[in-house]
Amino acid sequence: MTPLELFFDLIFVFAITQVTGFVVEDPTWAGLAKGLLVLSVLWWAWAAYAWLTNTIDPEEGAVRLAMFAAMGAMLIASLAVPDVFGDDAFLFACAYALVRIAHLALYAIAGWGDRDLLVAIARLGAGTVVAVSLLFLAAGLDGRAQVTVWAVALVLDLLGAYVGGGRGWRLSAGHFAERHALVVIIALGESIVALGLGAPRELDAGVIAAGLLGFAIACGLWWAYFDVVAIVAERKLHELSGFAQLTMARDSYSYLHLPMVAGIVLYAVGVKKTLGDVGEPLKLVPAVALCGGVALYLLAHVLFRLRNVRTVNTQRVVALVLVLALIPLAVELPALATLALAAALVSGLIAYEAIRFADARQRVRGAEAPA
Repeated sequence: MTPLELFFDLIFVFAITQVTGFVVEDPTWAGLAKGLLVLSVLWWAWAAYAWLTNTIDPEEGAVRLAMFAAMGAMLIASLAVPDVFGDDAFLFACAYALVRIAHLALYAIAGWGDRDLLVAIARLGAGTVVAVSLLFLAAGLDGRAQVTVWAVALVLDLLGAYVGGGRGWRLSAGHFAERHALVVIIALGESIVALGLGAPRELDAGVIAAGLLGFAIACGLWWAYFDVVAIVAERKLHELSGFAQLTMARDSYSYLHLPMVAGIVLYAVGVKKTLGDVGEPLKLVPAVALCGGVALYLLAHVLFRLRNVRTVNTQRVVALVLVLALIPLAVELPALATLALAAALVSGLIAYEAIRFADARQRVRGAEAPA
């Protein structure tokens, strides 16, 4: 991980914060759907640069300046998020287009003379061009038509990396896994920021308790990923080579880390709303964001394991079902009670796994990391 990559990721932190604020300001089903669309589009731009900087050194010469330019464009796109489906739709499309064009140009320069890589870039570029063009089209629309065009643009962009099955790309397994682990930390950190921003100025016992419970959930989400999952996944990625390694990187990291990050962002929305008034029940959409966010995060973990080791993590399936079952209670109980129940479920899951699989956990954590 280079300092410039970390600097680039800080722009993505701001983008996540903007998406969280977008949904908080419009806590409706439409606002939730729009927020997830914007997050997914921004994520795909970040993922594109994760692959790029895994191939070239971003610190060298003109590449550094191009990265700065892409970061500036990403910053403008993030600034446009609050009114991305309104007056700033065209500004967002322009800034986002610059981010993606810079990515393709840098990749083409890096792949010059490497026919397989250039072919892979061309496949990705086709989806990128169509998707960006559709965002410009969407800027001239409004309402349901605008959201529909955004959704089509996102699907086509995501498919661009799937066509060709990953052939032609280059990968440094350790660096790639580390980069995605960092983005999970970034998202969790943003949830802590949302928690702090959601707290009223006058602190009382209820607000303090809610803050600690929200932090406990964030700790549980961190543990669920970093205690064993991240270690096993990185080693699996190291063990593979060629086409198998590339497809695992694409599926497990570029694709399946999106619902992980989305789950954390939804949780951040819910916890921010909870801190606003801990004594009142949550409205339906914030309740879905809080509980559904945790459930989505756990579902991504289940799919992550299923993709990589072909087994189902039963206890996490049970936990996500139980968290979803809290939603009807969340609209009736005080928000503090809902948060306490969610924290109990997440903490209980972590405690169960740590005790039930203590020997296996010790073997995984005690084994020597791959070079």
